[in-house]
Amino acid sequence: MSKRILIADDEPNIVVSLEFLMKREGFDVQVAVDGEAALQAIAAQVPDLILLDIMLPRKDGFEVCQQIRANPQWQSVKVVMLTAKGRDTEVSKGLALGADAYMTKPFSTKDLVAQVRQLLGLPVQ
Repeated sequence: MSKRILIADDEPNIVVSLEFLMKREGFDVQVAVDGEAALQAIAAQVPDLILLDIMLPRKDGFEVCQQIRANPQWQSVKVVMLTAKGRDTEVSKGLALGADAYMTKPFSTKDLVAQVRQLLGLPVQ
């Protein structure tokens, strides 16, 4: 059974790239283009991991991460914040809210895949 990944990002070019990359790795991929849609997607089918942008419409990534961590049924979801916001205070805030990893854009696809595989307990190639 393949792992399920939710991509929560509102930039179409990033979504297309991430979707291609994650599918190529054999993951089932879902996409949400705003924070509310991300939470609805998680409620409908809990993913194994979420690639979460911070600057999302309707509810930002910090709020989404906070709500994920506040829900006991979603504790197993791994959260990778993937964002252009790379100041120390933003990184600290993301990790304090429960993100498992924090990567800034632009990012290395190789590093992202390695991070995702590591968090999911899969061999890193």
